[in-house]
Amino acid sequence: FTACMEGIIAHRLVRRICIVCKEPYAPADEELSELELTRTGVEGNQFYYGKGCKKCNNTGYRGRIALFEQFIMTNRLRDLIMNAGSTADLREAAKEDGMRTLRDAGLLHIYDGVTTIEEVVKETIMT
Repeated sequence: FTACMEGIIAHRLVRRICIVCKEPYAPADEELSELELTRTGVEGNQFYYGKGCKKCNNTGYRGRIALFEQFIMTNRLRDLIMNAGSTADLREAAKEDGMRTLRDAGLLHIYDGVTTIEEVVKETIMT
């Protein structure tokens, strides 16, 4: 199996913040801690939420966007799989080899003002 596998892609859909009622806000420390972030670690980044309007049926969201995680097989990862390495070891090695996790992709969309902390926490797991 590992000899022919080149990679794996995972995706999750998260809701987009409505552009009509989008407003900046300062997230609570509890929200940041759900993403293992600190107030000092996010300085310079703006966070947004949707207040709710007619366009979004007062939900604050309108549409969806995909988060992607791409696992590219390397010799190191292939060896880990062949030697029955743990899932945690495999994931850590993949991240060291440059894999962007679903959570990382979600953070980029949060920082770009596309989605919210709540959506990313709900649709991704922390490892």
